[in-house]
Amino acid sequence: MSEDEDAGLHPQEAGSGAGQPPAGEVYDWYVRGLALLDGGSPEAAAQLLEHAHLQEPGSNSIREALARALFDARRYVAAGEQFAELAEREPDNDYARFGLGLARYRLGEFDAAVSHLSMAVAMRPGRPEYVQALREAQATVKAREES
Repeated sequence: MSEDEDAGLHPQEAGSGAGQPPAGEVYDWYVRGLALLDGGSPEAAAQLLEHAHLQEPGSNSIREALARALFDARRYVAAGEQFAELAEREPDNDYARFGLGLARYRLGEFDAAVSHLSMAVAMRPGRPEYVQALREAQATVKAREES
């Protein structure tokens, strides 16, 4: 048995302790979170970005990065909440609508997905990933109506 287990600590509580912020400042957490996200570690990125978000809840850049990390970590409810808040704060943010549409799609809320993806396409019609996601959501809605 390890010393931490012997002390009655769970593995995630060992070391710096549960609830302790990571080393560095908010900007450091943001930059490291983006690097982790870009490096394919969305859950680790989400953990860092959640700390940053708690310290700077008004930062839309942190909120967007957190939403992306949560989505990539397959935490679709939480990602949808962050994208929805971002869309409310910045109504002209096409990426927030796109992310919210994708999250709704993954949650099986296909009509809501079409609505948000349609807004994203209307805001930025030249983005092929937006158009493709909208087509897929529309096809899903149509197929469900026909069955």
